[in-house]
Amino acid sequence: MKGARVDLHDFRVVRLNARVSPVYDEELQVYARYGLNPIQAEANTPAELINVLGGCEGVLVVSSALPKAVIESLRQCRVISRLGIGTDKIDCQAATQAGIVVTNVPGCFAEEMADHTMAFILALARKFPQMSAAMQRGDWSGSRRLAIQNQRLSQCTLGLVGFGDSARRVAQRASAFGMRLIATRRRLDQADLIAQSLNVTLMDLDSLLAQADFVSLHLPLTPDTFHLLDKKKLRKMKPGAYLINTARGGIVDERALAEALDAGSLGGAGLDTFEEINPFCGVDGWQESALLHLENVILTPHVSALSEQGLREVTEQGMANLAAVLQGHWPLQKNIVNSDVLPKYKLSTVNS
Repeated sequence: MKGARVDLHDFRVVRLNARVSPVYDEELQVYARYGLNPIQAEANTPAELINVLGGCEGVLVVSSALPKAVIESLRQCRVISRLGIGTDKIDCQAATQAGIVVTNVPGCFAEEMADHTMAFILALARKFPQMSAAMQRGDWSGSRRLAIQNQRLSQCTLGLVGFGDSARRVAQRASAFGMRLIATRRRLDQADLIAQSLNVTLMDLDSLLAQADFVSLHLPLTPDTFHLLDKKKLRKMKPGAYLINTARGGIVDERALAEALDAGSLGGAGLDTFEEINPFCGVDGWQESALLHLENVILTPHVSALSEQGLREVTEQGMANLAAVLQGHWPLQKNIVNSDVLPKYKLSTVNS
């Protein structure tokens, strides 16, 4: 019957990343409301994923890469629900060709990412990483000498590369500290009322890099943004400036960044996402990277989006996306990543 609810207990659904991002109690409660008991699995290589996902009709994914070979193996799959925003690790074109709807939760975690960005800015401006390391060595006088280089935020300029949800929230927070705000985005020729209301001046990337004391990245990873900040662009940054990346690691040439930090041309960096370091590999242990040897860098393991409240919201919406497709309905339009897909099973326009 049209609009009738389908018991999701009848479907095989796999929730990936069960070890690196464990299923928590409230998440299980959300699944239970839909009559769903998903298979919890940790799989990171294509071979592991193909084995785990065999015969599934729905996938809930946090961080695993789903390349073309994996997508093409999903013969019964109807929907891949990303429990987050970025889908650069999912071959969405292959999913479209396979008739699989890919969904995400746009705008989720914007508050958390803005908080994390401001935490990086404050810690770097006040030399927390270097002072903490000096104190742990027992170098009390050296730790105090570092404070001479602390920065007064009300006399600093923050440059936002990208001006979406998280960047706007960073601007709100930074404004309270009296920072001058500048930003760049793709369409500089269009008026931005939000930028105007926050006293954010829009400009091209090179101008921003030359003026900003802190540069914060708020872009998706695409072929156009891969290594956007390469060696040439990093050299255009203001001497002694700081780089914040809570977006995607591949936007920055990490080796060029490490060289600039080691040489002292940049003052420091706060990094939550990486190109070479993989906190989602499923195995704890040392990974070689020059960034791990620098005292003027703060590293966090891709957790800028996490909070109890954010996890609750993304679970609710991510599960609603998956349930809609399995119940024969389109999810909310804004949550459909590959809107040109022709689904394997016809979907109604009513999401009940």
